[in-house]
Amino acid sequence: MTVTSVLRDPDRTAEGFMTKRAWWLIALNLLVPGSAQVLAGNRRLGRFGLAATLVAWVLALVLLLLGLLAREWLLALFTNTVVLGIAVAVLVFYAVLWLVLTLDTLRLVRLVSVAPVARGFVGGLATIALVATAGTAGYAAVSTTSAIGLLDAVFADGSVEPPVDGRYNILLLGGDAGPDRVGLRPDSISVASVDAETGAVVLIGIPRNLYRAPFSAGSPMLEEYPDGWSCGDDCLIDYVYTYGQEHPELYPDAEEAGSSPGIEAMRDAVEGVLDLKLQYYVLIDMQGFADLIDALGGVEITVDERLPIGSNNYDDGTHAPPAGYIEAGTQRMDGQTALWYARTRYNTTDYARMARQRQVQEAILAQANPANVLANFTAIAQAGAQVVKTDIPAPMLSHFVTLAEKSKTQPVVSQDFVPPDWDNLHPDFAAIQAKVQELLHPTSADPTG
Repeated sequence: MTVTSVLRDPDRTAEGFMTKRAWWLIALNLLVPGSAQVLAGNRRLGRFGLAATLVAWVLALVLLLLGLLAREWLLALFTNTVVLGIAVAVLVFYAVLWLVLTLDTLRLVRLVSVAPVARGFVGGLATIALVATAGTAGYAAVSTTSAIGLLDAVFADGSVEPPVDGRYNILLLGGDAGPDRVGLRPDSISVASVDAETGAVVLIGIPRNLYRAPFSAGSPMLEEYPDGWSCGDDCLIDYVYTYGQEHPELYPDAEEAGSSPGIEAMRDAVEGVLDLKLQYYVLIDMQGFADLIDALGGVEITVDERLPIGSNNYDDGTHAPPAGYIEAGTQRMDGQTALWYARTRYNTTDYARMARQRQVQEAILAQANPANVLANFTAIAQAGAQVVKTDIPAPMLSHFVTLAEKSKTQPVVSQDFVPPDWDNLHPDFAAIQAKVQELLHPTSADPTG
């Protein structure tokens, strides 16, 4: 009598043998789904399951090799929604198949013939097998579906832009569109300039209360303001966004391109201030930061001094008491606390807010490590779709992810054009632009010096 025939037609009264047989079948189903059916059950189902499992191993090996040898190509595949849709179908297939195989293996075990003391442990191992196979495939299918939703909701269908002078320049706008705000004005205005080869990043901050911003050549705003954004007391640079939104005829193609008239007006103003071509923009809703931070499990931030929460005064000009305090020291903040830390105006300046917002952004990047993102991907994707809007096309994601990995090995250079070193009322734009070029293209050291 062969081992297979013994496993297939055992003596059910032999409790010790049935217990060992149960352990073996459950373990085989965990390690090689389909093998339990080949040995002790429906051979046709087992062979199908075994073949499908072997195909899954081959696919996993191919993906591993691509990750090691052609990472950017692999990332390009997985930022393609068609490919992701196929992946979802494949994952659902494996989730259903491995669920059927695990339940059938549990049937083959015949728990009533297993030693009573071992039944709970055998059932526990079967549950582990179910989670490790069908559960993993099911979770991957749900996460991949979330990724498709995120790609469709956030990223554009636009064309791939080449680097300018070897760099990608991305406009970063932090919009505070909370329920107490009328419309959206970008409270945080920055540019991330990324070296297209090395990934080295230069972050440039522009205060929202910068006056007299010039506009880039060819901007529709030049027709109304040929001498720059000079229209009286309201002409802070952040109001350019509102003006653009109120005059959509200036940018009739903005919405179709995945942007908005307000964003395009801001892009023209920042390009004029810095004398830089901005290929893409990213608009981050500060109010939505709370959901994203909670999805990441909070962020760790070091608070230099006790910070009151609230706004400076009432509408009639009298001072309002703070709503609370954020204590000094290193602490893990949930989403609402971090949001208040970034946006509070109580006894503070716009420049201090800029620094705190940058601190929160850096804390989010630090918290968004691969393990944490994978563990909370669905919640992060849902929050991200509400937080971020951009015209970066999906085909560029793989390249930008590669550059982001390179950038982690290099220090980030930061420059904020804020007082007292830089005048925001009467800015010297020639000096600002010269400083930007110095940061982006530093002069090589004299080899003879």
